Amino acid sequence: MSEFVQHIINGISLGSVYALIAVGYSMVYGILQLINFAHGDVVMLGAVFAYFSAKQIQTLQPSISTFFLILLISMVLCAVVGFLIERFAYRPIRNSPRMNCLITAIGVSLFIQYFTQLEFAFGAIPQPFPELMVREIAFTIMGAPVSNLQLMVLGLSIFFVLILQWIVYRTKLGKGMRAVSESTEVAAMLGVPVNRVIAFTFIIGSILAAAAGILSSMMYPRVDAMMGSLLGLKAFVAAVLGGIGSLPGAVLGGVLMGLAESLTVGYLSSAFRDAIAFAILIVVLLIRPSGLLGKMRMEKV
Repeated sequence: MSEFVQHIINGISLGSVYALIAVGYSMVYGILQLINFAHGDVVMLGAVFAYFSAKQIQTLQPSISTFFLILLISMVLCAVVGFLIERFAYRPIRNSPRMNCLITAIGVSLFIQYFTQLEFAFGAIPQPFPELMVREIAFTIMGAPVSNLQLMVLGLSIFFVLILQWIVYRTKLGKGMRAVSESTEVAAMLGVPVNRVIAFTFIIGSILAAAAGILSSMMYPRVDAMMGSLLGLKAFVAAVLGGIGSLPGAVLGGVLMGLAESLTVGYLSSAFRDAIAFAILIVVLLIRPSGLLGKMRMEKV
């Protein structure tokens, strides 16, 4: 029984990371009807920025304060990257055909990946992630240990999602985001600053991506210039599973994806840990294309 509980704990921790990334996909899709394939690479940049920040500040000892300082630095830098991506890559082609936007998103993703692999940037060789906080067992559940890192991952994920819900449903900017998601043209006619709202959406998504990148690299302590590709794809599947465009759906899909992966590794084989995500995607698209919490959109022709 303790083994099963341990897999559930590991799955929830991993699913929390997927949820943070999936929320970024859902936000951008909900507003622009665009799959931002560069989002996974922003996750990677979050880990890379944290890696270099920790290396530069060598006097810091592993602690909670060190973790939050590096997290803050990485989130600010990723927020700038998210703004630049929206401003110079997506905004000029916002009214272009959907295929143009898709190709641009793939191009931005490849540019970030291969630029990061250059020797003067980060390099193609994976690096061990520095220890930002001392990892220790907090308590046990039915014989299964729960580490302070797993608690941190779950706690931060819940905190960020609650803050995001508050922004979307309790602030003026959140009202603008919901208005733009319904109709960009109508929102602009009503005085909503569309460009500012969309840029803010990319900034929020990039902040969450930075947090996910650091948490993922702390759970599996290594940094790789290509790590964002697989993380991004799995989080995209999680967003589709929950209902892309739905924030609660993204969270639900992320947790379910993490549980499915953890249980697959525990009871089938680690060789299927990546395949299970795409198997779930195929099943969801066949049975419920709108996702668990998604809504079917009617389009007039």
